Amino acid sequence: MGKIAVLTGAGISTSAGIPDFRGPDGVWTKHPEQMNVYDIMSFMTDQEAREYSWRWQKESPVWGARPGVAHKALVTLEQAGLLSVLATQNFDALHEKAGNSSDVIVNLHGTIGTSHCMTCHAQYDTADIMNNLDQDPDPHCHRKLPFKGNMPCNGLLKTDVTYFGEALPEGAMDKAMQRISESSALWVVGSTLEVHPAASLVPFAAQLGIPITIMNMGATAYDSLAQKLIREPIQDALPALVEQTIAQAK
Repeated sequence: MGKIAVLTGAGISTSAGIPDFRGPDGVWTKHPEQMNVYDIMSFMTDQEAREYSWRWQKESPVWGARPGVAHKALVTLEQAGLLSVLATQNFDALHEKAGNSSDVIVNLHGTIGTSHCMTCHAQYDTADIMNNLDQDPDPHCHRKLPFKGNMPCNGLLKTDVTYFGEALPEGAMDKAMQRISESSALWVVGSTLEVHPAASLVPFAAQLGIPITIMNMGATAYDSLAQKLIREPIQDALPALVEQTIAQAK
């Protein structure tokens, strides 16, 4: 058996207690105005919007969430040497928290786990920023610039989540497509496959003749391309599928 490529969406995180954004009961469905939290133009130009964005992200269920059994099952799959890539549409960093390695994870829509300066591109751990948010509600870069007499950069800090109006992380789709092309199967876990370009990974795999399994409680845009459809709860179905796959590989 070759390695498995996995694409995850909101469903794997709702199974761990994070409400989704676009579903019938999603955060943005019920409160469309909150989409502005991730609007890059508002963030860049409006300090009040920026402070609200930071506070909202800290207080949202995403920030304090813990990985569920489904996330941990994918760690088991990697430890068994059977995971080629874990491309995720989620930015909650739960795959990292669960223990999957940076070598296999591709954050198609960025991640809340890290942040950066929009001027000098210095990297920050988002936890450090969140811990200091009460004292510094509009975080700026404190990196000292030798060519400016060691004055702080003072550029805006932003999480590495891909905001509306921003391009996807450079190379993310390319890496996902390359790893999928080298895989023996593609599993889609908890995605309705409506958001592009991430959803295009499924027809890409289908064109290569790679067998596709779609695990989602509802119908998806590409069910017709799947060899197997699983409609059971992800927290039950994914650990079972991983266990079965590992047993077959032995």
